[in-house]
Amino acid sequence: MSFKKDLTKAPGASLSRVKIGAAIKRSRETAGYSVDDLSVTTGLTEIEISKIELGADTDPAKLQRIAAALQVSPQTFT
Repeated sequence: MSFKKDLTKAPGASLSRVKIGAAIKRSRETAGYSVDDLSVTTGLTEIEISKIELGADTDPAKLQRIAAALQVSPQTFT
């Protein structure tokens, strides 16, 4: 089962997205990154990162980029 499929097909998917966003925010803050810092490191815009942290965007490619920038496994977010 792919990471994306888990997010879009699972019951309670919107709650899962919010949890993923919260986990990303926690990881970012733990690493000492601001949204701007993470934006520069990942090449994503600050708006994209904010949407991800709010759970509005769970694009697996973006999550991979964030995980790589924070030097954590993408599974950290699930």
